[in-house]
Amino acid sequence: MDYKTLWEDILLKVAPTIGKTAILSLYKDSIIIGFKDGILNIGVPTHITGSFIRERHEVKVLQAAKEVLPEVKNLSFEVKGVLADSEHENKIDLKRFTSLDAKPGFRKVPNKQEVFIEKGIRSKMFNPKYTLENYISGEQNRLVLAACKAVSVKPGGIYNPLFIYGCTGLGKTHLLQGIGLEVMERYPNKKCVYMTSERFINEVIEAIGKKHTKSFKDKYRNVDLFIVDDIQFFGNKASTQQEFFHTFNELYDAGKQIVISSDRAPNDLDGLEDRLTSRFNMGMVVEIQMPDFETRLAILNGKCREHQILIDPEILEFIAYNVSNSVRELVGVLVNVIAETQLTECAPTLKSVAAVIRKLGYSGKEFNMDGGVEERSLAVRSTDDVIEMVARYFKLTITDLTGEDRRKEIMIPRQICMYLIREILNCSYETIGEQFSGRNHTTVLHAVTKIIKQINSDERLKRDVNALKKEMGLN
Repeated sequence: MDYKTLWEDILLKVAPTIGKTAILSLYKDSIIIGFKDGILNIGVPTHITGSFIRERHEVKVLQAAKEVLPEVKNLSFEVKGVLADSEHENKIDLKRFTSLDAKPGFRKVPNKQEVFIEKGIRSKMFNPKYTLENYISGEQNRLVLAACKAVSVKPGGIYNPLFIYGCTGLGKTHLLQGIGLEVMERYPNKKCVYMTSERFINEVIEAIGKKHTKSFKDKYRNVDLFIVDDIQFFGNKASTQQEFFHTFNELYDAGKQIVISSDRAPNDLDGLEDRLTSRFNMGMVVEIQMPDFETRLAILNGKCREHQILIDPEILEFIAYNVSNSVRELVGVLVNVIAETQLTECAPTLKSVAAVIRKLGYSGKEFNMDGGVEERSLAVRSTDDVIEMVARYFKLTITDLTGEDRRKEIMIPRQICMYLIREILNCSYETIGEQFSGRNHTTVLHAVTKIIKQINSDERLKRDVNALKKEMGLN
């Protein structure tokens, strides 16, 4: 089998949906390594590239692979570090892709832009990650989630229109797209459209300018589910409101489902005609609220599972407690913490997470959790300082750390502590031993030597040591 040609044909097939830029950057050093038992094994140069492709493109690439080679059942990815630096015989010929349209993301079909999503569904502008199933509602938002599920089960029913409002960053778009995905899965033949208010406004302007208003009207008055996000931007735009008013009436009278989101309740919207706000109030109007601490913590845990990363529960609690204005900001802090953890190979600490929160706009905030988290000094001036910080990091008492207990969960932190005292303060082995129940210098030497030998081969040990150094202001 000619793997090089096969891979190029697959990428040419998927290129209209992921874009020329992605092909020339993400896939230029990728190859097909093998094909066995229906599994197409893809070689990638780095873990980061592999993770990105799996997360963003795997469904699309698999679909394209099945179209090119029907025997393909699934994909696997293998990191081959040499690919970025070598001229492998199976690497793709970039010249085959340079003539592609650089505009990413869509395949042109009459009157719509299509994206490919999970389970073979094709429709307009939906993100397969935004499902109702993975939306964590909590007590505050049970009603809004229940309304969305009811609409997805019976579109055009009693909750029509469904108007969802709430502050920015609370998950309105997630719910709107979740309705669309659910309807398309339950009713494959229904035409579902999701669009932002900005796009609707631009299409109205273009239709008027090009005198194509009839085709514009026909375009959106034949759909079964019409979703418009952030309708507050229709304010003071008379032509847009007029077109939307007539579209709304046509769809509503035909029993089609309309779902709308806004940052305010219908009666609080500025610059909107009364005839529109009265129609928004005809159906179900429901507010989405900021989730409570427990729900925010559940959201963070869910995101950690999604990213397949373990983070200390204390760190997640700290984020959940201190970021309470927006789910988007909550997740943004976590993503930054995950990125710094992976890039610096340091386990996150309360101090490093506080720095991330400040960096993202919380510099004036007093950080508290369960009565307060004290700001710790960056300077380490004595063996007591090191012992205290190591004990706190590993959630041990100072007596545990310096005492006689030889359990593994205490021995390793104790050896790390001895190593840090030696490296940072350059204390003699005898002096260090005195701090640990009078241990002799040979025991301390063994502990320090052991950490030095293992630190480059044991990823967890390296992460812990780097995190401690960073918290001490040394990294």
